[in-house]
Amino acid sequence: MIRQHHRRHLGVVVAAAGFAAYAGLPAGAADQAAVAVGLAIRAGKVITMDGEDSVINNAVVLIKSGKIERVGPREEVTIPDGYRVIDAADKWLVPGLVDAHNHTAGSLMDLNDMVYLSNPGLRTLETITPDNKLIKQARAGGVTSVLLIPGSGTNMSGFGTIAKTAGRTVDEVVQRSPGSLKIAQAGNPERYWYGVGRSFMNYNTRQTLEKALAYHSAWNEYEAGKVADEPIYDPIFHGFRGLFRREYPASVHTQIYQVVMTTIDMLDKKFKIRTVIDHGTFDGFKTAPLLEGTDVYTINGPRQYWFDRSQRKMHGNAARWWQGGQHRLGVNTDAPVVPQRELSFQAAMACWYGWKPYEALRGVTRIPAEALLIDDRVGSIQPGKDADFGLWTGDPLDPRSSCEMTIIGGKVVYDAKIKRRF
Repeated sequence: MIRQHHRRHLGVVVAAAGFAAYAGLPAGAADQAAVAVGLAIRAGKVITMDGEDSVINNAVVLIKSGKIERVGPREEVTIPDGYRVIDAADKWLVPGLVDAHNHTAGSLMDLNDMVYLSNPGLRTLETITPDNKLIKQARAGGVTSVLLIPGSGTNMSGFGTIAKTAGRTVDEVVQRSPGSLKIAQAGNPERYWYGVGRSFMNYNTRQTLEKALAYHSAWNEYEAGKVADEPIYDPIFHGFRGLFRREYPASVHTQIYQVVMTTIDMLDKKFKIRTVIDHGTFDGFKTAPLLEGTDVYTINGPRQYWFDRSQRKMHGNAARWWQGGQHRLGVNTDAPVVPQRELSFQAAMACWYGWKPYEALRGVTRIPAEALLIDDRVGSIQPGKDADFGLWTGDPLDPRSSCEMTIIGGKVVYDAKIKRRF
């Protein structure tokens, strides 16, 4: 139930701006003024996902100007006069879910340009399609941030874009561009044109990165005053400068332990690129011990199990990564391969096959936010961060639970009481 502090009418806010400011609908002057008024959420349980793993029962979260203002037990947090209140004493408030592998935030027809085996200058920013049908389904499942990446038909398919799942314009939804550099090692690129092998694919990826690094180094020398002539601007390689400064990661479509091993050796150890092992499925978990001492993240999925014919044994991929020592671990959907709204269910499946429930919930909130270097904004419920949450009937990893309300930037963008999507 949504109401204004000290004032209610049929369970709906009765402020001059009405519900539009919360629903993400076009807002007039009165609506804009109302958005500036604070919002308070009274929740039965808040899973903060902060550094201390704080869980607060009977909590209040205060929101102002789209940011989290304060979080604490109800008896310690006073709701200021005029704040709108969402009463959810029987709900769990959970950080908005983050999917680090998505193809639905933009036009699906424009994500698989396979002109060359390496296409380093492409980017998904131009394909962003705000508020499309699939992204509406995503936010109904509590997903608030996604990394839109190109397809994996080539070794290097371009730069991804991190986007929110609510907003009417590209400027409103984009969190960061570039969000990552998409690299694919083995698998799909083997079908490029007439077929290529791992030897050439690894060479192709390496020589492209070497050219980009040489370009970056030339600009570094110029900016440091070591050379007088300014390098010629190259739109293909200029975006790589942030990659080598570790401002965003490489999302690497890689699976099967031999290929994952090459990813670790080439990208992390030799090029010193911040690396996210994307997929990491089949028997990729066998490389987990190689990650000790690195800051490589694994975002496993969408397959959550592997049948090892040599052992005649079924393995849970996430569980085996964890057992091998890889605790920077999350899961993804590869939406629309698995519907975006089922991100929480992917985490539940990982638990079915042996992973730990709390760690799995972290694996769809804080961990992917850290992997993508956006944890200063999302992934946990802490003062100063974006007010992106899901209000759930219970543990999001319990298939019986549902997301009843999604809030992004302090606005209610999905309310199952008004229009349930599934």
